[in-house]
Amino acid sequence: MTLLMGSLHLGLIYGLMALGIYITFRILNTPDLTTDGSFTLGMAVSATLTVAGYPAYGILLGILAGALAGVITGLLQTKLKIHPILSGILTMSGLYTINLFILGDRSNVSLLGASHLFSWAAALLPNAAGRDITRLALTLLLACGCFAALVWFFHTHLGLCIRAVGDNDDMVRASSINVDAIRILAIALSNACVAFSGAVAAQYQGFADISSGVGMMVVGLASVIIGEMFFGRRSVTIGLLSAVCGSLLYRLIIALALKSDFFPAYALKLVSALIVTIALSLPAVRGWLQLARVKKEANQHAGN
Repeated sequence: MTLLMGSLHLGLIYGLMALGIYITFRILNTPDLTTDGSFTLGMAVSATLTVAGYPAYGILLGILAGALAGVITGLLQTKLKIHPILSGILTMSGLYTINLFILGDRSNVSLLGASHLFSWAAALLPNAAGRDITRLALTLLLACGCFAALVWFFHTHLGLCIRAVGDNDDMVRASSINVDAIRILAIALSNACVAFSGAVAAQYQGFADISSGVGMMVVGLASVIIGEMFFGRRSVTIGLLSAVCGSLLYRLIIALALKSDFFPAYALKLVSALIVTIALSLPAVRGWLQLARVKKEANQHAGN
């Protein structure tokens, strides 16, 4: 039961990040490696303000800080014409120093003894089972709120412009729409979701660490791809839902893998990479199997 509850909590929290990665990876069709830095940025801002006694402001300003990081990446891509992958790497590298500065020149900040969103929720039902329920309710509320807001946004005129830029930016440019501004907005929105995930994760875990964002891009991609394995690639609403559900499944798979004796606790990143590799290779494997089936049928017909 503890394994399931922990997977649900983390799955919903990292589902916020999966939503952000879905925006750039699927809707915008633009690779963005800012994720690792903006996740830690959200954690750093949230933890610092929580220690200062402002946990709610920590969440809000963490989201804004992530959006600002996305704006920088977008400007590097659109105005300076730097390759999208290099733009994300440059922003992510610069954020390492900024995150250290926000954390007060320390590699980690503990929230031990500080009041935050999850301590407030736990105070409602102080027993162990009650704490799990309130944590689950809070993470579910945050994930559902973010999901609903994104679904609404991507059905507005501005959201439809972002979707159009991802499909065919030349067509959008011919319609006298500022493609660069739309792309910057989309990347900012994506990194705001990623930073939102980091801000919530800091208060859930009770600390912020400078290395917490390492490998978050892999985690987000795994969530998106696993969700698409079950839901397919259809509408934006289904895609966003599949990203959150994929995050839940991913955390459960990771928990089960690490619970077994085969994988040591430090193998988390390796297990994540293996899951992503398997998920990405499935279309190719299906193609090989279909080709082998066609060849087999052709040989049978030739033999007859």
